[in-house]
Amino acid sequence: MQSQKPAKSWTRRKQARPGEILEAALKVFAEKGFAAARMEDIAARAGVTKGTIYLYFPSKEEVFKTLARQSVGATLTDAALQASRYEGSVREFLTMFLTAVAAMIQNSERVTLPKIIISESGNFPELARFWRTEVIDKAMALLSGIIAKGIARGELRALPPEHVARLCIAPLLLSIIWRTTFESYDKTPFDYRKLFETHIDVLLKGLAPEGNAQ
Repeated sequence: MQSQKPAKSWTRRKQARPGEILEAALKVFAEKGFAAARMEDIAARAGVTKGTIYLYFPSKEEVFKTLARQSVGATLTDAALQASRYEGSVREFLTMFLTAVAAMIQNSERVTLPKIIISESGNFPELARFWRTEVIDKAMALLSGIIAKGIARGELRALPPEHVARLCIAPLLLSIIWRTTFESYDKTPFDYRKLFETHIDVLLKGLAPEGNAQ
């Protein structure tokens, strides 16, 4: 008589499957881009049938959106919660936040997601709108809010918070583009960590109140 898998083992496998599909999709998107990626490719990489993917995700677009929500979006939501509870200085929070984002850019394959938005938004405007709402708007609200808090406390110069927020992110976007597009052509490995450290140092000195550069 042929043995059957224990019910608990099967349940754990079923619960893990969406995550496995998403990890496979990330690799396929990184290799092929969004337009050229097919559900068949994702299924093959995940070791499942195409029909299995449709049990969890109704479309390739939803696979991408779920990746964004669970990686970048969840990180921003957690950061916003931390910001609301943080009792230290705004300068310390900005340092921790930007350092965490920099580490993700340097080490995670999820940098593929914003690259896809930048390169393929013309053909897939719905993905661009989604990224704007789920990622950009959340990041800008978080940073603008914490910067406004620092200005109100007298920790930071009185500058437009929304512009400062964009300045915080700009070098990180450059790093994403560099890592996903130009890194393979570097004769000398790009020192992302040093760039991030320099960015934070220059940013905080520029935001220090007049006569109090730190």
